[in-house]
Order: sequence, then C-alpha cells, then structure tokens
Amino acid sequence: MQARMQNPAEIIPEALPPLLGLVKAINKGGPAETTLELVGLRVSQINGCTFCVEGHVRNARKAGESDERLFAVSAWRDAPCFTDAERAALALAEASTRLSDRSDPVPDDIWNAAADHFTEKELSALVLSIGLTNLFNRINVTTRQPPGKTW
Repeated sequence: MQARMQNPAEIIPEALPPLLGLVKAINKGGPAETTLELVGLRVSQINGCTFCVEGHVRNARKAGESDERLFAVSAWRDAPCFTDAERAALALAEASTRLSDRSDPVPDDIWNAAADHFTEKELSALVLSIGLTNLFNRINVTTRQPPGKTW
C-alpha cells in the first residue's frame, strides 16, 4: 500500500504532541495496558486500519500479551481466554465504534457491564482511548498509511 500523503500529524507537527499527551494521560487512567491495547486492537480491526492493528499488536506483545489472546480478539465473545472485565471493555469498544449500527449505540447493558468492572476514572480512560483510536484509524485509513512505521 502506498500512502496518499505523509501522515497529517507530521505535516502539522504541532498536532502530534497534544495527541501523544492524551495517550500518556489515558495510560495513567487505570485500566491495564494490555486491556487498553486489546481495546485499541479491536477498534482498529473494525475500522480496517492495518497501521493501527500492527501497532496495537506490537504494543500488546511488549506489555506481555500472548499471541493466543491477540489472535482471538476478533472473536472475543466465543474465546474463553478473556476476563469478564476485558469482555466488558471490548463490548464498549465495539458499541462506541459502531455508532450507526443501532438506534441506541451504547445501550445501558453494555455501559453498565463496563461500569461494574471499572471505576469512573478507568471508564474515562477507556472512553478516551476508544475515541482516540477511532481518530487515529480515520487519519491513517483516509491517508492510507502503510503498516510498519512508528512515530
């Protein structure tokens, strides 16, 4: 795949530091790094962002995630290797990414399941992480950023 253009965050370099600052803040929010990477991987799979899929797999492995669980993320509902908290985070990630798929995009049962497993601060980090991953996916898919590059 050939990029349509250089990454917009490189063309407008003032944009990248605030985004990376948000990543750092999210990482201090509480959910395990592996949970955040699994969520980022699932969002990126849904959005078809190969750049971000590769990045989340790489980061998850660095955080100690197993290949078995990484391979199972796309079928997490049927995979026995995820905790109830991870399942709640993945369900929230899917619902918040697929906003137009239903009239109530993030129904109470999905929200309440996540709230049963995460504090308000952790939920805030999850919601911000899901939103930021969607932003990165949209930038990278739109400009066809090839996988393998890191910032």
